[in-house]
Amino acid sequence: MAVTFDLFGTLVDAEYPSDPGAAVADALREYGVAVPDDWDDAYREVHIDAPEGAEVPLPAHVAAALRSRGVASPDNAARRAVITAFDPEVTTRPGAVEAVAAAREAGPVGLLSNCSVPELVARTLIRSDLDRRGFDDITTSVACGWRKPHRQAFEAAARGLGVDAAELVHVGDDPDSDGGIEAVGGRFVNLRETTLESVAARLRAGEDPCP
Repeated sequence: MAVTFDLFGTLVDAEYPSDPGAAVADALREYGVAVPDDWDDAYREVHIDAPEGAEVPLPAHVAAALRSRGVASPDNAARRAVITAFDPEVTTRPGAVEAVAAAREAGPVGLLSNCSVPELVARTLIRSDLDRRGFDDITTSVACGWRKPHRQAFEAAARGLGVDAAELVHVGDDPDSDGGIEAVGGRFVNLRETTLESVAARLRAGEDPCP
């Protein structure tokens, strides 16, 4: 058995911009980009035709939105602006540290997070009480190219841990995305029905982490 954890809403809470498009626009201006007058519309439009379930990195979306209005983003400005705009305050959720530590005692442990912003998961872990070294592998949708609940996201996490996807127990707070583990034969621990403290206690007792 290997255990993977979702990050946002599961192990940590993070404060995001209330208006992401406006936050990105402000950051673009900081990097000298002339933001179009109809940026709100451009930001909301689909500019990259991706397969269902694929992750579109937010910098790629922002650069495409600018190009659609005839605006260039030199010197990697789109990426830098996105990273600047998404710079959250992070709070570690109760029981998170204990649950990850207990999972390590039971077998391989990984992190599997939907996140379209480069570097955000790493920065979030640094600001949390979690130790990045406590994970044998960290898989993000922006890196592997697929978002949960797509099977390829879970399969990527399983490869990172050197196990079959059917061996994964995935702990998360969103049945619609995290529950996709069941489609590849793994099991889902729904934190809407239990707590991280309970997960840790069951693992340490050598019990099935699924309630």
